[in-house]
Amino acid sequence: MRAAAERLGAAGIESPATDVRLLAAHLAGCAPLEVGFLDAAPAGFAEALARRERREPLQHITGTAAFGPLDIAVGPGVFIPRPETEVLADWAVRRLRGVRAPKVVDLCTGSGALACYIAHEIDDVAVVAVELSADAAAWARRTVADNALGGRVTVVEGDATDAGLLAELAGAVDAVVCNPPYVPAAGPVAPEVDADPDVAVYGGESGMDVIERLLDPVARLLRPGGVFGVEHDDTTAERTAALVDATGRFTPAEHLCDLAGRERFVTAARL
Repeated sequence: MRAAAERLGAAGIESPATDVRLLAAHLAGCAPLEVGFLDAAPAGFAEALARRERREPLQHITGTAAFGPLDIAVGPGVFIPRPETEVLADWAVRRLRGVRAPKVVDLCTGSGALACYIAHEIDDVAVVAVELSADAAAWARRTVADNALGGRVTVVEGDATDAGLLAELAGAVDAVVCNPPYVPAAGPVAPEVDADPDVAVYGGESGMDVIERLLDPVARLLRPGGVFGVEHDDTTAERTAALVDATGRFTPAEHLCDLAGRERFVTAARL
């Protein structure tokens, strides 16, 4: 394990020891804390280590990404959910506490991580998860099925910026959450990010192309008092808040920080 961690560290991986432990646990079928009790490296470890050394995402090798209490099915064709997005999921759950049979829309759902997290935490919720990519939508449906949330989450293929999206829910939604493509096109990214679909990562030259076009559909979907939360790049916090405020259709935008204390989300409520 020490030798393997040294190899991954030399390849530029930020958490080499953790990745080694997770790879070994996946292959051995044990908990990560039990890896130290293995007598030898599990079958397939050398191959898996070489894949990770080439900067293939850990989650593509294991087939899942941890997201809160859930295991999210991921692979080529779908964005790998990041831990910071759990902050937005938790915010939505807290804001919906006390709302009877809440209706939620998750725009740009990707793997379905946000939608499934909310549905897992709220028994009587109905979540519509919208995804433009047919490949990603297939992964989202798999995540819904794997976590037995078919009665609470419905995956719909569609464009989150479409003014006519989900017309039947107009004015009736209690919360809209969105983790859109928001990385500026010229921005540097880690090699692992290149494994994610470009359409799920990049938001045009400024990173704001999708966010700018989301606000009208979001305002139309929400009931008065319904809440909205969107993830954004750490360089566009003020621009995102200003866009929300400029609509005149929401309460003053508020910033929400990620686990590292960076402003990564903007939230507001429908007037």
